[in-house]
Amino acid sequence: MPFKCLTIDDITLKGKRVIVRVDFNVPMKGGRVSDDTRIVESLPTIRKILKDGGRAVLMSHLGRPKGKPNPEFSLGPVALKLSELISREVVCAPDCIGAEVKRMVDSLKEGECILLENLRFHPEEEANDEKFSRELASLGDVYVNDAFGSAHRAHASTEGITHFIKQSAAGYLMMKELDYLGKAVSNPVRPYAAILGGAKISGKIDVIQNLMNIVDTLIIGGGMMFTFYKAQGLEIGNSLLEEDKVDLARKILEEAKRRKINLLLPVDCVVAEKVDNSATYRTVKVNQIPKGWSGVDIGPESVKLFISELKDSKTVVWNGPMGVFEMENFAVGTNAIARSLADLTGKGATTIIGGGDSAAAISKAGLEKAVSHVSTGGGASLEFLEGKVLPGVAALSKK
Repeated sequence: MPFKCLTIDDITLKGKRVIVRVDFNVPMKGGRVSDDTRIVESLPTIRKILKDGGRAVLMSHLGRPKGKPNPEFSLGPVALKLSELISREVVCAPDCIGAEVKRMVDSLKEGECILLENLRFHPEEEANDEKFSRELASLGDVYVNDAFGSAHRAHASTEGITHFIKQSAAGYLMMKELDYLGKAVSNPVRPYAAILGGAKISGKIDVIQNLMNIVDTLIIGGGMMFTFYKAQGLEIGNSLLEEDKVDLARKILEEAKRRKINLLLPVDCVVAEKVDNSATYRTVKVNQIPKGWSGVDIGPESVKLFISELKDSKTVVWNGPMGVFEMENFAVGTNAIARSLADLTGKGATTIIGGGDSAAAISKAGLEKAVSHVSTGGGASLEFLEGKVLPGVAALSKK
């Protein structure tokens, strides 16, 4: 995809202080990084800056410290992990702004790297405060945004900073995300299928409505399928239901029918006496869900139907699991879809996994390397698929 925005390959890095927004919002356990995927994804950009003789000033948020310093959310352990990964020392600054931080940044030599302390220790970050943005900008000669996962937020480090720095460019991870998701939205190779799951319709309405204009096949599973069943007048027992979205689900089904869109719902599902891995469960047709039972996964007939519909697809986007995949007994449908996407990739299809739970599901199935692209941004990839302009992308310099 030709990039309209400036990229890291378009700017001179040597001798420059390159301030980089990365997404180091990683899972922690016992004061250590328990999953370094997001750090690893940012390495190509960091290595490029260091190799070209730039001085890398990295900034990120971690968790939700609610606008004040909290040692539990310090990026110190992340700096240690990054040091290991790039085999050179990365110091974690005591803050992300202020005289001492400025001094530390200015004393960096070419090819050195510093990680600023958690941006969200300051409420001004999420408020996109002008003074705070200007202070961050004073730490760099050029700005690189490599945090696709935060690009849908207009924060000081993703949008505000760009007003006070001459060149703002996309890093390699940002480029990769925009490339894959951009093609899926604007120029997909057909047949094009989208699989949407997850708990709620409310988070996916705009995606469903936007994708109905683009895809050849739309498959719906996960917790939100029960709101669609309710809209068809079916008994759903104690399954997940968004009462206030039943009318909307009905309208979506009617519109799909009117426009002859191939919209598929599961034909059978797994139901359990309660949502617990040790609970009694069985497979039923969707019009036979017993009162008091909860739907927890799609059934084997649905898996067959979906895989058969997907077999000729050349582009597939998947966002949201098919069931309660965190519980082994109810992960069968999700794992089957994950395997079918890996098979399609092997046959030359482009398969894109939206971030969040879908990324967790594909990684739990051990197939993250067997698909074309796993997005690092849950909310950001959803908004992109909705056709929205992401503030962090719109703010980058044009070529």
